[in-house]
Amino acid sequence: QVQLVESGGGLVQPGGSLRLSCAASGIISSIYLMAWYRQAPGKQREWVASIFGIGNTRYADSVKGRFTISRDNAKNTMYLQMNSLKPEDTAVYYCNTDSGVWGQGTQVTVSS
Repeated sequence: QVQLVESGGGLVQPGGSLRLSCAASGIISSIYLMAWYRQAPGKQREWVASIFGIGNTRYADSVKGRFTISRDNAKNTMYLQMNSLKPEDTAVYYCNTDSGVWGQGTQVTVSS
């Protein structure tokens, strides 16, 4: 079974950028759908973005136009490029596959 490890989180000022990575222990080319979720303190985990099929993408309205999801099957890695970050983007970010595998999460904090 594929295992996922997120990285790239950190502290950034409002308006800044971060790129999150989700590295898989196995081959991801056969995985149809991968996604990013996030969970802010005291809130439920929420969907952020998905990539499926041959590069189709979907985004939550709250991140549309600011975040970009992508995957590199040769590197078995999925990415989330986050631009124009806002304090409300502060959360633990998780990656996920359509078979229900989750990573351990990476913390993103947007604060001045």
